[in-house]
Amino acid sequence: MVLLVVDTQKLLVNSELYSFENLVKNIRKLIDTARENNIEVVYVIHDDGVENDLTKGKDGFEVYEDFKPMEHEKVFIKNVNSAFRGTGLLEYLRMNDEKDIIIVGLQTDKCIDATIKCGFEHGFNMIVPSYTNSTVNNDFMNGEQSYKYYNEFMWSNRYAECISIDKVIEIIKS
Repeated sequence: MVLLVVDTQKLLVNSELYSFENLVKNIRKLIDTARENNIEVVYVIHDDGVENDLTKGKDGFEVYEDFKPMEHEKVFIKNVNSAFRGTGLLEYLRMNDEKDIIIVGLQTDKCIDATIKCGFEHGFNMIVPSYTNSTVNNDFMNGEQSYKYYNEFMWSNRYAECISIDKVIEIIKS
């Protein structure tokens, strides 16, 4: 089992996100619990390339202070929505015989959605703790509607186990 922390970068983690305070509190709690229970924390961060604010060397590219990886934790860099495409993450997880992925991060309707579906297609058991992913309003739905659509309808019992954060913490501790 691993805790996969996706795109929790300074440029993206902000008060425009749906349920921002819960998101930060819950991700921090899961990272701490995973570390305390010897569950590996793996990071994937997005690089939009030169000329963008979300690129290596820019402050917005760095992981949000509350979620910073420890020196020994793996960090994979991606430039598409799925954390599995061209990053080495898939190979790393297979090499370590991982089957269960707890996924948290941003954004619900973009990189989290793509990563959950790709993880499912690669045979992983994707676990989505409640209120550990989020997004902002878009032209079609507000952040809350997007969150509920994906977490309560799209992924649940199709691509992932969408369960309470308390249940996930129990799983980590067992």
